[in-house]
Amino acid sequence: MDDVNPLGSSNDVNSVSRTVKGEKVLFNEESTDQRSIQRNITEYSCGIRKEKYISEHELIIHKDIHKKEKPFQCEICGKYYTQNASLVVHVRGHTGERPFKCDICGQYFVSTTILSRHRTIHTGERRFRCEICGKSYISNSKLVIHVRGHTGERPFKCDICGKYFVSNTALSKHKAIHTGEKPFQCEICGKSFLYNSKLVVHIRSHTGEKPWSCDVCGKCFVSSSSLAIHKRLHTGEKLLRCEICGKTFLNNSKLVIHGRRHTGEKPFRCEICGKDFIENSKLTIHKRTHTGEKLYCCEVCGKFFVNSSVLKTHDRIHSGEKPYQCESCGKSFLSNSNLQRHKRIHTGENPFHCEICGKSFSDNSNFLVHKRRHIGELSYCCEICGKSFVNNSDLKTHERIHSGEKPFHCDICGKSFYVNSQLVVHKMMHAGENPFCCDICGKSFLTISLLKTHRKIHSGEKPYHCEICGKAFLKNHDLKRHNQIHTGEKPYHCDICDKSFGKNSSLVVHKQIHMGEKSYLCDMCGKSFSRNFDLMSHKRRHTGEKPCACGVCGKSFVNNSDLNIHKRKHTGEKPYCCEVCEKSFISSSLLKRHERLHTRGKPLKCET
Repeated sequence: MDDVNPLGSSNDVNSVSRTVKGEKVLFNEESTDQRSIQRNITEYSCGIRKEKYISEHELIIHKDIHKKEKPFQCEICGKYYTQNASLVVHVRGHTGERPFKCDICGQYFVSTTILSRHRTIHTGERRFRCEICGKSYISNSKLVIHVRGHTGERPFKCDICGKYFVSNTALSKHKAIHTGEKPFQCEICGKSFLYNSKLVVHIRSHTGEKPWSCDVCGKCFVSSSSLAIHKRLHTGEKLLRCEICGKTFLNNSKLVIHGRRHTGEKPFRCEICGKDFIENSKLTIHKRTHTGEKLYCCEVCGKFFVNSSVLKTHDRIHSGEKPYQCESCGKSFLSNSNLQRHKRIHTGENPFHCEICGKSFSDNSNFLVHKRRHIGELSYCCEICGKSFVNNSDLKTHERIHSGEKPFHCDICGKSFYVNSQLVVHKMMHAGENPFCCDICGKSFLTISLLKTHRKIHSGEKPYHCEICGKAFLKNHDLKRHNQIHTGEKPYHCDICDKSFGKNSSLVVHKQIHMGEKSYLCDMCGKSFSRNFDLMSHKRRHTGEKPCACGVCGKSFVNNSDLNIHKRKHTGEKPYCCEVCEKSFISSSLLKRHERLHTRGKPLKCET
């Protein structure tokens, strides 16, 4: 019987010499086609697993697996193998040699086995089919690993932590977590990887190469695995289901990460601040907040970002693209996360619950900010006035008050704003859009926050209480403004006349007096106003409209501020106190009128 000679000439380029137990062993990798011609039809059977082989040489190689003997060692990294052929392929990973070329696409590979598997991508051949779910694979080994996903079998155990895995490849990858080994380094940015294949995909992020194209929508990807996951979006296929909540996922890695939300597991810890994360990519991005590293630059405006996904979302601001659309109201969004957050407005879902006060939130970021208020964590401090904030974005917005910067401009009327959210709401006013409707009285509002505040009017809820006088308010903002009456605080100063104000909007209106600017004109009498609010109140005097009614006596007023002053007559509240004679008044205007008595040389003692 003539078997394939495992030894080859030392001059053969595919021959590799390695020291095995003190002897030189030479191996020549011949093509599968050449070997099949030389094989005898006699079958050789393995006595342990009952598997059959065409040649005695293949049977000998197979039996090495049962011996668990790995006599072939790589001189570069020290890794051991049961067969010299496996060592030859492994060494090519270090040298970069890829001698086997695909005659269809021209791509090169380290072995004929990988080339054969690659060719099935072009032919579409998937001969190995799962009898449980019907999914097909290009190789039997892939099918075996897949079936273990159904049976739950995990035969490969980590001897360090005891965790089990479905394949030896997955175990090897896991062990690198313990050793910290990442032998493949990117020459461009210095990032290291466990596997060369990961490095190849990573390099494409620098070169912009995306060789895998979707035949449905034409979108391109850096790897075939990303393309395969993307295709499921078209088919609607979601094979992996969470056993706890029933949510389905396109791939197993997403399911594993999702499972940690139920268990609370956060295995990735920041060595600098001790913060934990459910996935390594989140930790990597987080570390950049400590280093200040921002690798991804916008080609339009030059702004830098900590990761590519944030850059992609940012790019859509310039392009105007909003690919994520709400099926309920048709509104479109820049990112899927914004769409999911928006959907909760329609469903009323608030999945994030505070264990301290029981308050619920529709998105996690607002929930985390809320928790910091309970523990008093105010990490971000303004260097100008010393005010502290729970997150950096609030601090940046606050700093614009000092600098006067308003980077968000309305292209219709030219008005500028501190934050983009204010601009978005403002534009709705031009469009006449009020998308949030009260289901009790039918009144519509520009934002969900205004609707929530309005609903408290129906319920009578006033959750914000003054610790000094006990007065309750609908909004925290109103409570803060009320507290300034007690403290006398006026943090907003006019740089022209040094006059101070309790709120910034009052300062803005005041500055218009110096400039003589009155942009809002009454079309009935021609009178001008510095604020639109004052114009609307003025117009009601022409129309006789008084929409604000007192719930005690039924008297009506043209605006809410007049109503609030009137209500103090019923309650007896007089929050404005004269510093000279301590007499109190129901409004600041009455107090100012009274103070003129002291300044005009009248007796300091006032009539009671």
